[in-house]
Amino acid sequence: MSIQSILLPVFIQVALIFGICFRMLYVRNAKPGGGDPEPGRLAGDSFNNQFEIPVLFFALIPLAILTRQAGHLFVVMEWIFVLSRIAHAFVHVTSNRQPARGLLWILGVATLLAMWIVFAIGILFPPSVAPL
Repeated sequence: MSIQSILLPVFIQVALIFGICFRMLYVRNAKPGGGDPEPGRLAGDSFNNQFEIPVLFFALIPLAILTRQAGHLFVVMEWIFVLSRIAHAFVHVTSNRQPARGLLWILGVATLLAMWIVFAIGILFPPSVAPL
């Protein structure tokens, strides 16, 4: 896989984090001293959430690149993780409805766990190369 295809989901995840940050700043400062504090709280909670499970995503990517473990399956799982995070954040800062938000969170966590398992198997049990 090309470095661009491996890193594009990372760039999208980073853009999501900054987008939520800017939304949080906007809704918290849009009506100083008045208005509904709930949108600001939800945006803040969603922003904080981006520094929980996604930290494991950000740790895994450079390891997968350095060890050449980022193949097609890995990149597909990256996209599933990032798209689940986008959907989770959207639900979080809008309706904040359960169980939708919880199911999206579980999808992302399960995908990230699968990414770590695939990575670990590739490192611990590399394909054997037959001697010539």
